[in-house]
Amino acid sequence: MNQLQTRCRIFLVDDHPMMRDGLSMRITAQTGWEICEVAATEDEGFTLITQQSPDLVLVDISLGSGNGIDLIKRVRSKNPTVKFLAISAYKESLYAERAMRAGALGYLNKQESNEKLIEAIRTVLKGERFLSDALQARLVASALSNTSVEQEPTERLSDREKEIFRLIGEGLTTGAIADQLMLSTHTIDTHREHLKRKLNVGTAAELSRLAFHSMIENS
Repeated sequence: MNQLQTRCRIFLVDDHPMMRDGLSMRITAQTGWEICEVAATEDEGFTLITQQSPDLVLVDISLGSGNGIDLIKRVRSKNPTVKFLAISAYKESLYAERAMRAGALGYLNKQESNEKLIEAIRTVLKGERFLSDALQARLVASALSNTSVEQEPTERLSDREKEIFRLIGEGLTTGAIADQLMLSTHTIDTHREHLKRKLNVGTAAELSRLAFHSMIENS
């Protein structure tokens, strides 16, 4: 029998209870879909997913403890048949290709419509890739040119920008960074604007979250 005609067990990994509840309601409203388990951290997710063997795992990239990309890698090294759909509040250009390289079959921004979420889940359940038009175009261009899909955004930063990005990830304020690097606060603010533009983030808070998670991933 076709998998979509049987009861599909979906596992959620997200550290925000309200987000988990919202996703659960949207998913269980679909005939034949159920949430078999939820987890809030990478380690908890790894333990439960390997025990449950769900039909699909919906995993947030950013977790309070660990991160979704590492979770995908860990689970697939143990059970390569588990299907993953990555979700995130971050723009696709930052994490989509990393998630796909880790083994996810799709990537979806949390702000997408309910219709798009259901479409993504249906696609991944069938074992097919769910990609935005923009990401598909980049993948095709990469295949035709025989190059890597896209340089990591942080690799486009200058040495000074990488240093400031690291200090932002450590939680330092603009004044503290200026003192440590013996630069003016105006110079640090200018670098912050350059970082936001190069990393395609819109706010200082989003830049700080991205810097923090980058620091955790590279620690």
